[in-house]
Amino acid sequence: MSNITQPDPSENPEDDKPFYVDRAKTGRSSCQKCKQKIEATSLRLAKCVFNPFGTGKMKQWHHIECLFEKFKKQRASTIKIDHPDDIGNWDSLNDEDKEEILGFLPDSARIPRTPKKAADTSNEKNSPTKTQSPISSSASSSVVSGQAVGGGGSSSSHEKKKPSKDDLFREFRRLCADIANASSYLAKTARVKEQFTKGSQGDSFKGDIILWCRLLLPGFIKRVYNLQSKQLVKLFSKLFKQDQDEMLEDLEKGDVAETTRIFFEKSSVFIPSKKSLLTLQEVDEFLEQLTKLTKEDEQLSHFKSIAGRCTSNDLKMIVRLVKHDLRINAGAKHILEGVHPDAYQAFQASRDLPSVLNRLLNLQPDATSQKTNSKDASAISISVMTPVLPMLAEACKSVEQAMKKCPNGMYSEIKYDGERVQVHKHGNEFRYFSRSLKPVLPHKVNHFKDFIPKAFPYGNDLILDSEILLIDIETSKPLPFGSLGKHKKNEFSDACVCLFVFDCLYYNNKSLMNQPLKERKRILRENMKEIKNRIVFSEMEEISEPKDLENMMTKVFRLGLEGLVLKDVMGIYEPGKRHWLKVKKDYLFGGAMADSADLVVLGAWYGTGNKGGMMSVFLMGCYDPRTKRWVTVTKVHGGHDDKTLERLQTELDMIKISKDQTKVPDWLNCTKTMVPDFVAKDPKAQPVWEIQGAEFTQHEVHTAAGISIRFPRVTRIRSDKDWETATNLPELKVLFKKSKENSDFTLLGKQRSPSPSSSTSSTIKKPFPASPTSSNSSPAKRRKQDNSDDEDIPPRDVERGRKKRKTDTEPSEKEKMMRINSIKKPLPDVFVGVKLHISETASIEDRRLLERYFVAFGGKLIDGTFETATHTLVSEDDSNDISGKPVVVDWLWDSIKLKMLQNASLYKPSRVL
Repeated sequence: MSNITQPDPSENPEDDKPFYVDRAKTGRSSCQKCKQKIEATSLRLAKCVFNPFGTGKMKQWHHIECLFEKFKKQRASTIKIDHPDDIGNWDSLNDEDKEEILGFLPDSARIPRTPKKAADTSNEKNSPTKTQSPISSSASSSVVSGQAVGGGGSSSSHEKKKPSKDDLFREFRRLCADIANASSYLAKTARVKEQFTKGSQGDSFKGDIILWCRLLLPGFIKRVYNLQSKQLVKLFSKLFKQDQDEMLEDLEKGDVAETTRIFFEKSSVFIPSKKSLLTLQEVDEFLEQLTKLTKEDEQLSHFKSIAGRCTSNDLKMIVRLVKHDLRINAGAKHILEGVHPDAYQAFQASRDLPSVLNRLLNLQPDATSQKTNSKDASAISISVMTPVLPMLAEACKSVEQAMKKCPNGMYSEIKYDGERVQVHKHGNEFRYFSRSLKPVLPHKVNHFKDFIPKAFPYGNDLILDSEILLIDIETSKPLPFGSLGKHKKNEFSDACVCLFVFDCLYYNNKSLMNQPLKERKRILRENMKEIKNRIVFSEMEEISEPKDLENMMTKVFRLGLEGLVLKDVMGIYEPGKRHWLKVKKDYLFGGAMADSADLVVLGAWYGTGNKGGMMSVFLMGCYDPRTKRWVTVTKVHGGHDDKTLERLQTELDMIKISKDQTKVPDWLNCTKTMVPDFVAKDPKAQPVWEIQGAEFTQHEVHTAAGISIRFPRVTRIRSDKDWETATNLPELKVLFKKSKENSDFTLLGKQRSPSPSSSTSSTIKKPFPASPTSSNSSPAKRRKQDNSDDEDIPPRDVERGRKKRKTDTEPSEKEKMMRINSIKKPLPDVFVGVKLHISETASIEDRRLLERYFVAFGGKLIDGTFETATHTLVSEDDSNDISGKPVVVDWLWDSIKLKMLQNASLYKPSRVL
């Protein structure tokens, strides 16, 4: 490569600069841009880049004009020449050559830069960076309790001053360790308060409190680095000259920062510093610059620039800052309340941390963080273009709960299945924030700048709370969840993104957050004009009676909508508080209306954070009898407590394949996205878990005919089932179809039961049996309900159940009629997976009626080849050899009446008792 020169190891240290200048020696090098040869003795410029073939850097040569032409077309974040100090070998040029290059630079490049000294870094960089809302220059010189917020005094005096102990990065690490080791959240807050009151030396805090808080909250005040764990491992394996595969294996423990520390200490090429001398300001500047780098060689060079000055623990903490997780088990509430009692509440309203702290602490030299002219947090008003933490909703499990929570009446709004967006308008400037306060992708919202001014003709400044959905232009109906993606959206030609507005937080220089919702709605209606399919009001109804709420629930569920959001008409807007209510069908009646399936554990992934290094995310699937292969349905990580999770590490028989698609066994049909870290050694020996979710969905990443479960969670381990009785693919398709066609919405009208004692005859299906104390049924029936087939039954309890259960007499006609009359609206999944063979010797009254209910409740009758049966219905004294579990007729009637599959072991014929 004649146009690229590798540096000589003996070259001047100036070659560490990003650019280099000299005159071509032989005329053999080519310009990287125009590809023409650079004539001998002509002036040329090189960009110094990472050398993939060895140590050091390579020079990519350009004509002077070509390189500066290249600068015009590159991204703003990519490095370029701003000053002669960026160019190596500059001093060797004559004045004429220097003038030729300076002609391409701004006039400010002729002014010499102030030389940087090691001692002045804490003062030069004390103020926050531009992207983090810097404090004004007048405020920069203030101190709080001796706390420098941006440095003080003249620059000449500070150049000679060493950084204070409160500016050292090792003190930041010490505080993080203390917070992580604190046993309670109050102790964590107390430790933060002590740091910002007494400082590291015990007299007063002399550091930059805003910088400290920003670094203590990397997950709340995020910089974007675009560096994932594996990318970091790749960079550091090159930097430390360590084996990348070994580092990746260590990464499976779940902590990339710890992996970095271990291999940094092992490195013989790059030796860690023995003493930490980094300042917080240097680390902050390093992180800010890292956000601007996107190429691997630039990122590697940047890490190299700071790693040589780091101890292994310094670099570990820097990686944690890059990953936005300090692992101190403390959030914004615990950190900010240690700074000021009202800081967290104010931060909820305005995410502008410097502004919040400046106003609360007043920045008076003789003040302390707790003894200021404290302003109430409510005085910290929201400001346009700064995101406000959205108000949230808690799960509503009944109509009674909703009526109690909203005694003044409520607005019942449709819960759209889209993306929450907070819209900010300031004059002709617009900003859009997601639920997590990140900027929304431009392709989803850019077009709204043409419609918002028309919808709000008199609104100069405003903040709206809203939801965006892709809707069909002809029908104005929302399209499926996930269709807002850039590529998905292109699949719908007759669709557009619509803004559904449901709240107004700020209008023309006035905050509306303390106004009741009724008033905010009035202001919104008076000042907004709907633009069809572009900007519309959220659909809502005012509810004051329980019956009206029930009707609204039934309506939205029948239409297949996600649910409702209920809001007190007199409620104010409280950022971050869950004072609204959300109604979804999987929340009601203890999950009786949720979709569920019994699936087999097919694989697992390593967890992250506290669950790093252990299997904590599981691949669930079912058997496809047509192809005789296993297909994937969903991945689930919720539902197990820590003890169960720990037990599963040894109970599950897995083979490690480390997401290698070539190692996926033939029996498993899965897409590349779903290749796990571990696969089951034998899927037929794996446990069956009941997976419940909000609804069945279709997702192309899963191979069970695209069927998946939204918001899945493990509700119970089905120890009574094996792979044969678990849900298979044909049965899953039936469940999917039924969930889309009908649900038992009659439950809504029956949820206010006149007496809690009617639990055994209730029409509400419960995921777990009721407590014996809440039932008026017989002791035997209570034991049947308690010992449901989701648990192993102790032998003693089984014996007691057998003695007291009445099986020696036929039920009376009255009992039969009571059983029939109690069955009004069957739930479809009681007998799903049950294959029943009825023995010829079985004597059954009303056989046709019983068979009809059994099939309607999801069961399958087996005729002829009864060897495939999971259960066989027999008479009390049947002594013939049978297939499947032998049960008597009471097992069917009780399961139908209670709408829950009863434990078959309690309904065996008397000959096997």
